[in-house]
Amino acid sequence: MEIIQKYFSGLSAGQLEQFAALEGLYREWNEKINVISRKDIDQLYERHVLHSLGIAKVISFKPGTRIMDVGTGGGFPGIPLAIMFPEAEFLLVDSIAKKISVVEAVAAGLGLTNVRAQQNRAEKVPGQFDFIISRAVTAFPKFVSLVRTKVSARQQNELANGILYLKGGDFDEELEHFKNQVKLYALSDFFEEEFFETKKVIHLELKNNRK
Repeated sequence: MEIIQKYFSGLSAGQLEQFAALEGLYREWNEKINVISRKDIDQLYERHVLHSLGIAKVISFKPGTRIMDVGTGGGFPGIPLAIMFPEAEFLLVDSIAKKISVVEAVAAGLGLTNVRAQQNRAEKVPGQFDFIISRAVTAFPKFVSLVRTKVSARQQNELANGILYLKGGDFDEELEHFKNQVKLYALSDFFEEEFFETKKVIHLELKNNRK
């Protein structure tokens, strides 16, 4: 929990309570439905919560911003970001029902009113969103093809609407087609822990005509 306060000041008492409650909720649910690896549950705040909040170092979502988290698993990066931005609207999507059950239970346990969860595939979700977020659920070109039509033309944030994708390691080849379109943010510029050495946020602006 201290690692969150190390990098994010000015959190409300309610937000601090919600972040503090994450460990107990995830340990409880991980015993029933394994959504986080056994070794990672002990590093929950660094490897899952803070990693998710890397997006919050890149953008501060304006109130009313609509965000879809694709392949959310147990709720990352959506749940930590929903705590950080209580006035933004989050839809957390995964094709596996038991993972959505965990997301719904954690969101309810935290009292998050800005989170909805849906068992679905990204391309089948109705509506459009300001941003599509995810933690490396598939190769980047495939991900872009799945969500390309899901981005709204209505701009309300300083960062252009599109994809915010958390990814680590060497992915230069995946970005070859988008090399003049993406912007990379190195999480090592924000977080000093070794875990973030190769981790980045990829931002790809996507333009659609429908508002």
